Amino acid sequence: MAQSNIKVAVQKFGNFLSSMVMPNIGAFIAWGLITALFIPTGFFPNESLAKLVDPMVKYLLPLLIGYTGGKLVHDQRGGVVGAIATMGVIVGSDIPMFLGAMIMGPLGGYIIKKFDQFIEGKVKTGFEMLINNFSAGILGGILAILAFLGVSPAVDGFTGALVVGVDWMVAHGLLPLTSILIEPAKILFLNNAINHGILSPIGAEQIRTNGQSILLLLETNPGPGLGILLAYCFFGKGTAKQSAPGAAIIHFIGGIHEIYFPYVLMRPLLIIAAILGGMSGVFTFVLLGGGLQAVASPGSILAILAATPGNAGSYVANISGVLVAAVVSFIVGSLILKTGKQSEDLDEAARKMQEMKGKKSSVAGSFTKQQGEVPASVQKIVFACDAGMGSSAMGASLLRKKVKQADLNISVTNTAISNIPSDAQIVITQEELTPRAQNKVPDAYHISVDNFLSSPEYDKLIDQLKNDHTTSKAEEEKRVSAENNTDSNDGLLKEENVFLNQHFSSKEEAIRFAGSVLVKGGYVEENYVEAMIDRDNMTSTYMGNDVAIPHGTEEAKKNVLRSGFTVIQVPEGVDFDGEKVRLIFGIAGKDGTHLEILSGIAITCSDMDNIEKMVHAKSAKELMAIIQSN
Repeated sequence: MAQSNIKVAVQKFGNFLSSMVMPNIGAFIAWGLITALFIPTGFFPNESLAKLVDPMVKYLLPLLIGYTGGKLVHDQRGGVVGAIATMGVIVGSDIPMFLGAMIMGPLGGYIIKKFDQFIEGKVKTGFEMLINNFSAGILGGILAILAFLGVSPAVDGFTGALVVGVDWMVAHGLLPLTSILIEPAKILFLNNAINHGILSPIGAEQIRTNGQSILLLLETNPGPGLGILLAYCFFGKGTAKQSAPGAAIIHFIGGIHEIYFPYVLMRPLLIIAAILGGMSGVFTFVLLGGGLQAVASPGSILAILAATPGNAGSYVANISGVLVAAVVSFIVGSLILKTGKQSEDLDEAARKMQEMKGKKSSVAGSFTKQQGEVPASVQKIVFACDAGMGSSAMGASLLRKKVKQADLNISVTNTAISNIPSDAQIVITQEELTPRAQNKVPDAYHISVDNFLSSPEYDKLIDQLKNDHTTSKAEEEKRVSAENNTDSNDGLLKEENVFLNQHFSSKEEAIRFAGSVLVKGGYVEENYVEAMIDRDNMTSTYMGNDVAIPHGTEEAKKNVLRSGFTVIQVPEGVDFDGEKVRLIFGIAGKDGTHLEILSGIAITCSDMDNIEKMVHAKSAKELMAIIQSN
């Protein structure tokens, strides 16, 4: 358990570092192109234009990273203070301070966030702007000075030690061993921290003195991943084999290395193929004198060719290193796939990758099974989630309203994925749960949504259904009767369970708070709280429109004593896997008695004007009135 927690912490840390870099990849590309084109060894040497290179790598890129890091922690004010603090490490060093920016940016955001929390409600009317501006300036200035005096020398020392270590490894022919760390680190999403935080600053210094750097090829080499995907093309099975060619193109040409991670997760021994492929590629680069004169980002073969020094020897060295890495990983990967049992559940592997990353993956949709057309004569639409008590109930309520407004006689229900009826014609789930739903009812038409409260898929589906619907009268009457027989829920939303102006440092803290309210109210047993954490880790309970509805897993239904709700207002928001949540509805559902009020909450929260009213409500009664008015 402890080892698993450490792994999750490392993955989240790696993803946070990556989140500081990824929004600024365009700036890295611009710097790389200008470097490759105009430095003395570039394609079109130009002394005047080459003057852009140093300021971009020393000032522009670290400031962007620092600003982004601060903004991740505390929005705009965090970004501003993070950038000011980053300036201290920039001026205090002669090397590009990407690593220093990754430290000072988030630190600046955190400091100003804590200050804002401390003074909340204590500033007199009319002095808000004065306090906000001076606090950001003073705290930012103090952090810049501390960064200049302390952090910058420390990062300089650390980087100097790394340079010595790299030089020693090169001198003793040990540089290929770095693949033992780099290739597994990719699976932990530490690649951007390694490439841009460590390798790029050292590489930039080597480019300034030598015209190129081999370090910029260590992480960006697409060869190892290409070899693994090609092995699946020949020796894979099922969906993995069918999807591998397309994934290989995205990886090799598009430079998105993340797309081959699920293939490795399906057969973990393939990490050996990645490591041996990486080592072989680095050995080839060293042997032939390969290197880049600018950062290749993303790690595409096109980016590598664009950043290769303009001479035949460099092209031969770099292309050979990529090809050797691909051949070695292909051979090793093929042996592993042929000699061992492999999982064919690529969708499940993609889901695991997203869980590791801690947020939605930009390439996970590449593995989703293809859908046909919406079936004719639709009679039953089913919303499904893990437990069938929260997100699916809210989604079903919203779509049911739209179906009624469109005058369609179609049954819209919700259930747990494990209980999806075999006659369901259309199944709607969160994107991460779609593979499980497809396995349960493979013949149904599946729709994936990432925002249950305002997904455009609802209106799109209604437009399609208007053309053909023939729900039986008996089915519709049965549904209406079931809804009318729902127990009265007027007492479920209680004033003592509404909490205003709450602050949480993490989603887990927020979920535990909601769970504790349900426990104290006698709605659930204590172990239901852990089930709420497990449910959110399985698939985020973020619903869209700044709303989250934490609730337990399907297995935890036995721990629910009676239906109950808690409403928690978080004006500053709390991060739910990269999404800002300002309203939290903690849910415990027993025998469907919570569905009526949950339907009302869903309809209320589908309108952002209502969200703003609830976020700014000054009393529990005011907030409850907004919910009950819909």
